[in-house]
Amino acid sequence: MRVITGDIGGTKTRLAWLEVAADAVRPLKEQQFPSRQFDGLETIIALFIEGLDGPVEAAGFGIAGPIHGRLCHATNLPWKIDGDAIANRFGIPRVELLNDLEATAWGIALLPPEDFVTLHEGLPGAAGNAAVIAAGTGLGEAGLCRSRGRFTPFATEGGHSDFAPRDALEWALLDHLRQRFDHVSWERVVSGPGLVNLFQFLSAYRNRPVPEGIASRMEREDPAAVIADEAGREEDGLCVEAMRLFVRLYGAEAGNLALKLMATGGIYLGGGIAPKILPWLSTGEFMEACHAKGRMRGLMESMPVKVILNDRAALLGPAGLLARR
Repeated sequence: MRVITGDIGGTKTRLAWLEVAADAVRPLKEQQFPSRQFDGLETIIALFIEGLDGPVEAAGFGIAGPIHGRLCHATNLPWKIDGDAIANRFGIPRVELLNDLEATAWGIALLPPEDFVTLHEGLPGAAGNAAVIAAGTGLGEAGLCRSRGRFTPFATEGGHSDFAPRDALEWALLDHLRQRFDHVSWERVVSGPGLVNLFQFLSAYRNRPVPEGIASRMEREDPAAVIADEAGREEDGLCVEAMRLFVRLYGAEAGNLALKLMATGGIYLGGGIAPKILPWLSTGEFMEACHAKGRMRGLMESMPVKVILNDRAALLGPAGLLARR
């Protein structure tokens, strides 16, 4: 079966032309588009399918946003995506719309072992449900329900649940963010824009102006990437503190998700940020925040925790859904 899959994000849209057989996929064509330069997904699909050597038997698109039946209004894009409209316009017999983290969850089974880094081993032979959390442009969360020996992924919008501070610094952070946002969600602190929010908060809280060189870089480049880069150099204390706070908050919310899903089968970190900050995730602060759940600490320590290194998991994932049903 030959299918089109897509990973639709607020920054970029990637499409792939794949040959699918059982639990294996073979890429035939792949292309990336800057999302905001287009008026919708159908325009991008029209460009992508030019020259494909054969009919499209099915298509699946992972989208950063909640799916309502056959429709999705993307969270970080002014796009309305209609599965039926895509099927009718391009003559595709079957079109599936998935939340992007559900797509990532489907993709886990299609990745080889070398596409993962283990942060925490957990219990040998761990089984049960699993959790996927991914910080990027936003904060995505999904689950995998284990039943009769196999996983079935499902979407959540847990990244938009209420941010819960755990100490005096985080209470001050909440107060700071409430002056800017009507609702302070976990996405406001654990995401690329969230890292910038943390940096700005710490600058005000510590009464430390942003160094001119860093401020200049942040005006020209992606501010979150600048903070991460400067933190890696360990030359600016504000950037280092912002990154350490980010990692602790990421760990805390990963643990929250795992508790709610009873993710004894593992916690997976996806998205674009985690592979880039592996040294920070490996310091122990992430895992301590993840495990610090009071009477449930022993349960948390039993759960394996892995980082997904392959950023194509969400692109490949819809093929797993299309192959199963």
